[in-house]
Amino acid sequence: MAPPFVFPQILRALEEDPEDNHRLFAQNPVDVTSLRPSDLEEFVKGVSFDLSDRELFCIEDQDVFDRVYSLVRDFYTLPPSCKCNLVESLRSNLSVLLPNVDSISRSVQDQEDEVPIIDRITSHRNALKIYTFFLITIIMTEEAHVSSVESTKVAARGRKKQVVQSWNWEPQRGRMLNLIANSLEINLSLLFGSSELDENYLSFIVKNSFSLFENAAILKDPEAKDALCRIIGASATKYRYIVQSCASVMHLIHKYDFAVVHVADAVARAESKYSDGTLAVTIIRDIGRTDPKAYVKDTVGADNVGRFLVELADRLPKVMSTNVGVLVPHFGGESYKIRNALVGVLGKLVAKAFNDAEGDVSSKSLRLRTKQAMLEILLERCRDVSAYTRSRVLQVWAELCEEHSVSIGLWNEVASISAGRLEDKSAIVRKSALNLLITMLQHNPFGPQLRIASFEATLEQYKKKLNELEPNRPTEDSSKEPTSDGDSCIGDGEIDDLQPEVANNTHQDSLPDSCQPKNGEEITEKDVSVPDIGNIEQTKALIASLEAGLSFSKCMSASMPILVQLMASSSASDVENAILLLMRCKQFQIDGAEACLRKILPLAFSQDKSIYEAVENAFVSIYIKKNPVETARQLLNLAIDSNIGDQAALEFIVNALVSKGEISSSTTSALWDFFCFNINGTTAEQSRGALSILCMAAKSSSRILGSHIQDIIDIGFGRWAKVEPLLARTACTAIQRLSEEDRKKLLLSSGSRLFGILESLITGNWLPENIYYTTADKAISAIYMIHPTPETLAATIIKKSLSTVFDVVGQDQPQDDTDDSIVDFLTTVQVAKLSRFLFVVSHIAMNQLVYIESCTQKIRRQKTKTDKAAAESQNTEENLGATQENNSINAELGLAASDDALLDTLAERAEREIVSGGSGEKNLIGDCATFLSKLCRNFSVLQKHPELQASAMLALCRCMIIDASFCESNLQLLFTVVENAPSEVVRSNCTLSLGDLAVRFPNLLEPWTENMYARLRDTSVSVRKNAVLVLSHLILNDMMKVKGHINEMAICIEDDVERISSLAKLFFHELSKKGSNPIYNLLPDILGQLSNRNLKRESFCNVMQFLIGSIKKDKQMEALVEKLCNRFSGVTETKQWEYISYSLSLLTFTEKGIKKLIESFKSYEHALAEDLVTENFRSIINKGKKFAKPELKACIEEFEEKLNKFHLEKKEQEETARNAQVHVEKTKNMESLVVPSKVKEEPVEEYDEGEGASDSEIVDPAMEEAGDSLKASDSEEEPAMEEAGDSLKASDSEEEPSDSEEEEPDSEQSGTTSPHSLNQNTSGGEESESESSNVKRGNRTETSSKLRRSLRSASRT
Repeated sequence: MAPPFVFPQILRALEEDPEDNHRLFAQNPVDVTSLRPSDLEEFVKGVSFDLSDRELFCIEDQDVFDRVYSLVRDFYTLPPSCKCNLVESLRSNLSVLLPNVDSISRSVQDQEDEVPIIDRITSHRNALKIYTFFLITIIMTEEAHVSSVESTKVAARGRKKQVVQSWNWEPQRGRMLNLIANSLEINLSLLFGSSELDENYLSFIVKNSFSLFENAAILKDPEAKDALCRIIGASATKYRYIVQSCASVMHLIHKYDFAVVHVADAVARAESKYSDGTLAVTIIRDIGRTDPKAYVKDTVGADNVGRFLVELADRLPKVMSTNVGVLVPHFGGESYKIRNALVGVLGKLVAKAFNDAEGDVSSKSLRLRTKQAMLEILLERCRDVSAYTRSRVLQVWAELCEEHSVSIGLWNEVASISAGRLEDKSAIVRKSALNLLITMLQHNPFGPQLRIASFEATLEQYKKKLNELEPNRPTEDSSKEPTSDGDSCIGDGEIDDLQPEVANNTHQDSLPDSCQPKNGEEITEKDVSVPDIGNIEQTKALIASLEAGLSFSKCMSASMPILVQLMASSSASDVENAILLLMRCKQFQIDGAEACLRKILPLAFSQDKSIYEAVENAFVSIYIKKNPVETARQLLNLAIDSNIGDQAALEFIVNALVSKGEISSSTTSALWDFFCFNINGTTAEQSRGALSILCMAAKSSSRILGSHIQDIIDIGFGRWAKVEPLLARTACTAIQRLSEEDRKKLLLSSGSRLFGILESLITGNWLPENIYYTTADKAISAIYMIHPTPETLAATIIKKSLSTVFDVVGQDQPQDDTDDSIVDFLTTVQVAKLSRFLFVVSHIAMNQLVYIESCTQKIRRQKTKTDKAAAESQNTEENLGATQENNSINAELGLAASDDALLDTLAERAEREIVSGGSGEKNLIGDCATFLSKLCRNFSVLQKHPELQASAMLALCRCMIIDASFCESNLQLLFTVVENAPSEVVRSNCTLSLGDLAVRFPNLLEPWTENMYARLRDTSVSVRKNAVLVLSHLILNDMMKVKGHINEMAICIEDDVERISSLAKLFFHELSKKGSNPIYNLLPDILGQLSNRNLKRESFCNVMQFLIGSIKKDKQMEALVEKLCNRFSGVTETKQWEYISYSLSLLTFTEKGIKKLIESFKSYEHALAEDLVTENFRSIINKGKKFAKPELKACIEEFEEKLNKFHLEKKEQEETARNAQVHVEKTKNMESLVVPSKVKEEPVEEYDEGEGASDSEIVDPAMEEAGDSLKASDSEEEPAMEEAGDSLKASDSEEEPSDSEEEEPDSEQSGTTSPHSLNQNTSGGEESESESSNVKRGNRTETSSKLRRSLRSASRT
């Protein structure tokens, strides 16, 4: 009988001769690498023949064993055919060996003689071990060889191709692993004598199986992965190899993220196959026992462990639910990844672990309590400190809503928490909250339409029915009981059983209200159908459901303002998901959703492509319908209700949709039908809306308007314009949008008629005041767009408009020129007409300027085109040389440039002649401009007529934009009005005009820069807002230099009006993107100027925090450290020291920045006496300790000690100086007792004879020391007192009031300022008193010193 086979540590250990000679080893191995290919093939064939021809146990024979060992040892060197023969022989023998185990068990029952059976069992066991060992060794050898080949890039391709073609390894590997898995699943207890297998045998299989799990390529092979899972499951569960398997699983989870899902699959299969979850429970408890701090450092391991737990909970929810208690303490750990995983685990358990309806009442109750506890944890985790965990919780709630695992009782609580998370500071949390609300709307159990009015009406009907069913119950009780019943549903979680019925009833009852217009009929139907619901309890349940639905609808409606704010977020995900949620809300008819959706239109101008696409998709889904008439109706209604900004965005979107074909020609036809009143019930307002959409579409396709030119004139300027005056304005816009060809047709067919209509629009009085100006604006623009000589018609319009004003003057007041008569005349007749006239003149002047520029550009284009054609005709081969020579000569003489210069001169002359002629002669508009300038200077008239002042100043600003000399002569007037005008409308309009003037004439406006910044301090909100917009535009477009007044803009960050604050923040945000961030250079100057302003400390901190937050580069932060430290030496006030130190504490410090701070210690050491300054520096030190390396940390600690030491020393010096000052004050009080005796001129001797208490005080040695110190301070100025005087930076808060009141004047006397901390209050009266007494006390001190010396000498004699 062959000796037993023992698994070696390594393959070559089989060649070693055992000491006890009681195990099988390779005695005569063959070096197959030295064999020739033909000999090697014969050798392999011989081994295969012996294995197949002889009995299965021949592998125990020494000769066969040695030969097989030799081939396995050098397996990777064998040719593919030899490999295949050897593997097939070993695999087939093992597959035949396995069924013989059952035959052995039957033989044991029939055989009386035990000796042969024992021999057979031993042989089977030995053969099983040997075959298993060789097959696994082959697998490991081949996998190692494949991995090494793949790691070599160039050789890997060639070798890999060869392997794939002739040695198909993957199928062989899967079959071999399956065979080994089968060997573990049969009954091996007879072979090994017990259910516990040989430790050596099992550990070899398990160790190599887990090693193969570390190869991602193997796990991608389904057959191999399935076999490995079976091996691990059988080893751990069937053969109780738990401890080692658990350790290997934990190692895999921590180190290999790709293996997590497969390991979870293996553990789950073990439980399902053997109905034993020991392996899963052991792993869960092992994870639970792990110290939570260990996962803080091992972030990768924490991530993998978390994924494993979630996967395991998904596969084994019941096992996880019974052991989840050991994991709950990890909620208190610092690793957010583990908390994320536990949240996911609870979500899986809530959805899957409690669906089993079997069991007694107590088990059901226990399951419900466990589920409720898990739900409470999920609600609590919505407020986790980590944004990632808060986001993950909301995602889990969304998954539960999709799986209908959230009861109605919890629905509103989840919705409320989700709505609150919309204002979370983290973008990922807001995104998850938005997605959760979208999911809750999609899967809500209350019905497809969630209008509040519908729910309230339905709820009221069922409450009435409940009162009818319970006539003896008071009304209050009936209203309270459904609520309490709903509360009980929340508590016990059993509402799930009632959900289908409640949902159906809710659908039946709320749907008719939402869809049908006849509410009365529906209520009647409800009254009839209500008794069919059932008994009182069912009615209560339905009322509770309706109340929950009403609360949910109100919750969603209340979140609309937050969604509007999110659409202005800088995060693209916020905007996109807010739009999606609003679309879903509109689908479910949430109150306020449609109004909020209209606010997405301005987002079409977003530079973020994803946001624009989201807006466009939302627009298409909401407004573009299959029915062209319905689409046209939706679009025109949108145009009617939109403001100017929304119309610009709507035009942008419509252009894009027309280009893409989303707005079809049939929709365009339907719009024309609405405009022409071809559809019954069309109103004049709808006609105007349809024409507006058509004008928008004409920008992309100008042919749209060409076919209905006559309709535009007839309807747009006809009788319907009297009904809807804005229709005329829209028609003027349509005239401007005509193509060049259509304009020519219009001039030929109806030109004179059209110009007559436009002239009557401008000079007539039939348009309302609030519509006239916009309509006249469009009419004048249309004239200049299509008229061949617009200046002639414009002159006629000005004269007619002028006659409508001043004809009345001739009739009413021909001779009276006094101011009172002018005021009366303007009041009774001309204010409105004069305003219109000024508007017409100024607007024609502006259009004339634009017209001249367009003509200039047209001439330039024509000249370029002519020159190009001439050059092409002359550039033949024979004329090429001459042409080049002529061009070079023209270039040298400047002939080409002279043409452009001449054109520029003519254009400038034409522009000047708009307001003033070239030879000092005034033209029509120039005369009006002179009158306008004089009118604007007549403040007595304009103050009584604010509307006239608004029109006059706007007209004046337009004329100033046209002409530089006119602008310069009226700038003083403009700034006077913008600062002193009582009307905020006038100031606001002038502020906007200043921006245009700064663009047009920057050199003229440059000296007035400070006055422009002063508008940021205006009392009017609109003026400040316009000032922020104007200055932002000028600075960001490099039309105004950022000067020393930028601190005014910084103060606007803390403006009381949120809109102004947001605009200021946006300005600095955009400014930080320019170049190398100008804020970095401006920050020290802003800091200095803000420190000198009477700004609240909180406001200053907020401004500096925002500005410093916009600086991202480390180099700039490091440079700022040095700059701010240097500012300490230039300031003496305590408040400035505190502000500088606070700004330093806001910086993001690097190692270099900390070193610069330490090196600059001398510049700020004098400020360390202040507690707030020291605290700010300590916060910097705490920041530095967090990232510092050991060497730097030592420097920081040394710096901290030095800082604290200087702080204490400065405080002591300050205390000493204060005590000295108190001493001096006491001495001065004593002097006041001496002065009266001198006034009486009593002899010294008489004073000595009457010694008393006062004399003893004067001669006291302490008083002598005080007098000497005072004399030294006054006459010799000793260094000690100089130091004490310099250290008097603040008054001691612990001194008595009488002392502190006397300290401040003396500090003034010593020649030092007395800065105070931010929290100290000093009365202005005391300061003025101390300042006024300085000179007197200085003189008094000298006199008192002489008197004391004479008194002491007299007392001694």
